This record gives sequence, C-alpha cells and structure tokens, in this order.
Amino acid sequence: MKQQEIDELRRQLNRHNYLYYVMNAPEITDAEFDAMMHRLEDLEKAHPEYDDPLSPTRRVGSDLLSGGFEQAEHVRPMLSLGNTYSIGEVDKFVTSVHNALPSEDVAIVGEMKYDGTSISLIYEDGRLVRAVTRGDGTRGDVVTANIMTIRSIPLRLQGSGWPRSFEIRGEILLPWAEFDRINREREANEEPLFANPRNAASGTLKLLNPSEVSRRGLDAYFYYVLSNELPFDNHYDNLMAAGSWGFKITPVLRKLHTIEEVDEFITHWDSARKELPVATDGLVFKVNSLRQQLNLGFTAKSPRWAIAYKFPAERALTRLRFVSFEVGRTGIVTPVANLEPVLLSGTVVKRASLHNADIVRTLDIHENDMLYVEKGGEIIPKITGVNTGARSPECKEVQFVTHCPVCGTALIREEGDASWKCPNQYGCAPQIIGRIEHFAARKMMDIEGIGAETARQLYDRGLVTDTADIYTLTRDQLLTLDGFGPRSADRLLEGVEASKSVPFDRVVYALSIPNVGATMSKKIAKAAGDIDTLAAMTDEQLIAIDDVGPAMAQGITEYFADERNRRNIECLRAAGVQMHMPDDITDERSDLLAGQTIVISGTFSRHSRDEYKAMIEMHGGKNSGSISKKTTAVLAGENMGPSKLEKAAALGIPLLSEDDFMQLLENS
Repeated sequence: MKQQEIDELRRQLNRHNYLYYVMNAPEITDAEFDAMMHRLEDLEKAHPEYDDPLSPTRRVGSDLLSGGFEQAEHVRPMLSLGNTYSIGEVDKFVTSVHNALPSEDVAIVGEMKYDGTSISLIYEDGRLVRAVTRGDGTRGDVVTANIMTIRSIPLRLQGSGWPRSFEIRGEILLPWAEFDRINREREANEEPLFANPRNAASGTLKLLNPSEVSRRGLDAYFYYVLSNELPFDNHYDNLMAAGSWGFKITPVLRKLHTIEEVDEFITHWDSARKELPVATDGLVFKVNSLRQQLNLGFTAKSPRWAIAYKFPAERALTRLRFVSFEVGRTGIVTPVANLEPVLLSGTVVKRASLHNADIVRTLDIHENDMLYVEKGGEIIPKITGVNTGARSPECKEVQFVTHCPVCGTALIREEGDASWKCPNQYGCAPQIIGRIEHFAARKMMDIEGIGAETARQLYDRGLVTDTADIYTLTRDQLLTLDGFGPRSADRLLEGVEASKSVPFDRVVYALSIPNVGATMSKKIAKAAGDIDTLAAMTDEQLIAIDDVGPAMAQGITEYFADERNRRNIECLRAAGVQMHMPDDITDERSDLLAGQTIVISGTFSRHSRDEYKAMIEMHGGKNSGSISKKTTAVLAGENMGPSKLEKAAALGIPLLSEDDFMQLLENS
C-alpha cells in the first residue's frame, strides 16, 4: 500500500510541476503542493526500499558533487550554426535551400534563439539518464545532478509515443526576474554582480552544490530531438510531440514557406522579443523535413539546413578615458579603449578592444572622444564610430606606440600583417606569462589552478620562467603565493601530475607553436606521430600535411630551430609529458586512402558517421560534406539523398556500400 501511495504522490507532483513550470497553469496552491511534497519525503525516509533517483524530492539537490564533473562524449556532435546579422543573408539561405531541393516543397521552421547555455539530455524508456553541456561540441561536462533541480525539465516523461532512446537539445536560461532577484541579493551581501543572465546561467550550471543550483531558479527551453526512432519525419511535429511529453518548447515556433514570411517573422520578433521573460539574441531557421536535412548535409562546422539570425546590436555613446596598449602571448600589441562605464545589453562596459593600428587610424580616434559602442551578438563590446561633433579642438589624435609598453623593445610589423608585434618573445614578461597560462589551460594540459593571476605570480617570483618549470613546483613554493592554501596547492599539484597523461596532440597545442591552433595540432600530431619526427620535419614535409601552408610550416620549423624551445621540450619529456601518439593509433595508420576525398551520405548500421570519418582520416583520406569534382568516392548508406545520388552519377563518382568500404580497409 505504501509503495502505491509513494508512486501516486510522485505522479501527482510531477504533473503539478509540469502545470506550474511549463504550462504556467497551476491547479493547486503552493501550500497544497508543499504538503504533498512533505508527505512524500516522510514516506521515502520511512521506506528506503522504494528509493528512486528521479523522485520529485531529489529536485532540491542534497550534497556537494565530489571530485567535480566527469566528461562524456556526445552521441552526435553539437555543431554550432552558421549565423548572420543580415536579413538579406537569411533570404539567400532560403533561396539556396530551394535551389538545392528543386521541385520539392520546402517548409522552413522559424523559432527563437535563446541566450543561455546549451545542454544535451539523454532519455531512455521515458527516464532522464544523462545531461551533458555542449563543451567543445564533441564532449562536455556531465551535469545530471544539477539539471535534475530545474523544475521545468521532466525527470520522467508523460503521455506516450516517445522513442525508447533519444536525445533532446535545448538552452538552460536564467529568467530576467530571477536574474534581478539574485543580483539584488548579491548586492546586499556586497558580492560581485552577474554581468548578464547568460553568464549567470552558465556559472550556475557549473556549481558543485546542487542545492545552490536549485535556489538559483534556472529554466530550460528545448529545440531539437534526435533519435533513430522519431515519431515524425519532420522537425516541427517532433518538437510539438516533445511538448506533449513534458518539455518546455519555444512558444515562438512557426512554419514558413516564402521569403516574405521569413522577413515578416524577423521584423516582428526583433521588437516583440523584448517582452519575453528570458534573454534572446536572435532567431533560428531550420528546414522542416528530416529527409531534406539529411540531403542538404553539413559543412565541417555547421549544418547546411539551418541558419541563425542575430538581432542588430544595441548601441551606446560614452567617453574615451584613455587607450592602453596590451601585450599578448604571441607578442601582438593590442590597443584597448578604456571607457566611462556605460550599460549595454544588460552589461556595464568599461573596455573594448581596438584590435590594431589600422582600426585606430580608420576610426580617427582622438583623446577624450565620444565613442559609439556596440555589442557583437550582444556579447563582445566593439567601437563602431566617433561622434566628431562632440570633439574638443585641442584633443590630440591617439598615436600607436612604437616600442613594447612592457619591455621597451622596438615593435615590428611583418608584411601583410595588420598587427604590430614585440619580437622579444623570451624576455617580454606578458608573453612568457601568457604561454604559461596557455599551457595550463583546459583544452591544453588542463592544470587546474593556473590561471592568469597565478601564472603572473609564478613568473614574478621566479618559480616558473618556462612551461617545464611547472613540473618542478613544490607544495611549499605554492603556499607562498597569494590566495593559496594547503588544499589549493595540493589540487594544483594533482593537476600537474594528471597532465602527464594528456594526449600528444594537446601537448602540441600547449607548446604555443606559432599559428598552430587546436585543429591543426591534431593534424600535425597525427602526421608526425612523435615530437622528434615533428621537430625534424622540413617545410616541404609540413606543407604536405592537409591545411598546413607555407607560413605555418615556417613558424613550426623556426620554433624547433630555437635551442630554448628544444631545451624546454626535453625537460617536459623528462617530467613524463606525452611526446608521441599512442602506439595503438600509430600502428593502425596507413596511406591506403591517401589523396582521396570521400563524402559520407545516408544512414549506416555497422558504424556511426563519426566512426567512418575517423577511419577515413586514419587511412590518410579526407572527409568532405559535399560532392564535387574533387570527390573520389561516396560512402553511401541507406536513404541517401536523391540530389546527392544524381550529382554523383553526373560526375561519375563511384558509390561504396558499408561492406565495400570495410572490405577495402580489411584487404589493405
């Protein structure tokens, strides 16, 4: 009998949560809800044998998450959307979709783009099993315990018809009302205020105390359902179905068929969005048909069947206090406008980059000018103009510095480069400190505790003058730093030890080799296999690697030609840092597909698309999202789009089945 009462209370409370937080149509009073919740809590304490991790009582959060967040790979990469600030570009997108799908009816779904932090939820058999942040698009943090505290997110689905297993993506938001409430509380407690709801939502989701997350009042809207067993063959109906399962979906959802309808949708919501209870930064337009989405495919970074339109930036006028010149990790000297504080898109703006000398000159900035400030995508402040009518005649033009403002070295400007640079890379403090901070950052060696301030302290006190010195740090040395106690010192040293297992490709990125970013470090590391091979490669050998150009090749060879860099690498090697790709990876590599460009299209049973892409790269081939004259073959699964079939046939490009492709690799 008690189990039946517990089950019924859980069902009722889940229903009332949905009515209150999703439908905004409560049927009972807060007191009645609280009474039901207290009764359930008492019953669960008395009968632990009926425990359920998805009980409504778990939404308040209970204790601290030990050890921080685990990471998990996304089942499908969370790609970013191509975006534009131009209605004309959206019109071009609609036209291109129609041109790519001739003689087909095409519906475009317009929906709101919410300004929060992206989340991926996995449900199995109607129950929430995992929540993962977007992260880098490939893997993110597992934040399931925190997500469970958000009342508008169903822990168990209602209704029927959902797939046995599916993923749903959405945006975690902090409503304006909650944002204002929290900032009032923080102001009363003399705590720093949150800059905007997006930052507050993102920071809240990373808190290690689910109880505090619950108190913050987060909300969530969902915009995309993914599964091999979707109930409908189109985005709109699947999203409406998700609404019937208990998810809060955007109320701004409309099927559009013409450019005129798209433009009207944009015009309306550019103004009407200001009445919404949450922050927004644009609109999203998606091709409705899932088959058509599949036919249109993806680029390397984004789907071809969707585009984001960003609302025009807000603009403000404020006075320039002075221009500072700041030196970065690579030696580039950046002019920064220091401004009289001005409120813009919910954030107080005090500084804005002027990027380089050419922009300073083009804007014709003078001392004490009144400057127009905008926010690109309502995020990054940008100086867009000068109110010359407000300029005093005695004000002088801002002059770019000729020498490094820190070390005094004469600046250089290479041909074709817009930036001035300090060439004293091994004697200029900001460059050295920047390399230390870069080395320890999350996407590099992931050493917790070494941020900008700690990197500066380590350098100023002579403890770290190059990145290898990080591996000689002691607990006693760290305890002399401002802000460090026993626990933070131990945590940093634990991070140093753990960094010895960071894969070789991330080590390459961490070394601050000129022009080598995260993507190129992976390609270079795979091509070379180990640090010694990479160090010995010629410009010609490097240029043979996909996407490596002459400038990058020269930067790499010059880096390894410098004795200081070679000495630092040897110290890193001696400390135990990974200097080669795993043997199981290098052993499997081949040149079987060298020089071939392969397009993957359709659905597959033996391996996922990502697995096939990895196989192609492993054997020296190149992946492409679209068929062209450069395509050498198409890995064709089931339900391959007719337009791609026609294009492949017209160009005489062979089609490989899964069996054909696997046999090709197995016989190599």
